[in-house]
Amino acid sequence: MSLEMKPEIKVALEKIKFVDRYKLLSGKYQNNSNDVDDKLERYDIEDVKAIIKKLGYDAEFDKKEKFFKVGVLDESPNYKIWFNIILEYGMTEFIWVVYHHDEVRLGSPWSVYSRFLVDPKERIKKPVYNSYEELEQILKEAFSMYDDFKGELINLYNEQ
Repeated sequence: MSLEMKPEIKVALEKIKFVDRYKLLSGKYQNNSNDVDDKLERYDIEDVKAIIKKLGYDAEFDKKEKFFKVGVLDESPNYKIWFNIILEYGMTEFIWVVYHHDEVRLGSPWSVYSRFLVDPKERIKKPVYNSYEELEQILKEAFSMYDDFKGELINLYNEQ
């Protein structure tokens, strides 16, 4: 069984040049990715929430699943969009979640998107951070991409 990306998700990702931007972000934050001692493996939840707040978002931390839920957009009865952030072992994993008319339209990690958009064998590494400063820069770009994606997707949904 072959999985496919929902058409409006694919259009929105292509419009924001997702693959190119994610490759740039990943490439910029891969230094010393094999050196475990250089990674900021442990983080303080409140420090990360403060960074997210500084970047203009509020975050909830799911203690059971160990991720930050950010940017819940529920301004329409037709859609819900939010951003999950997982920080483990000094790496970032991002997941955008989209519901349209109560149907899940997206909920996979960013690493999967390039496989649907470019090549099933395409692998983009997760950005690695060595400090809170690097984490902030990674999150800043990730939120910029999220805002662009969200804007494109909302426009598509409002046209329907």
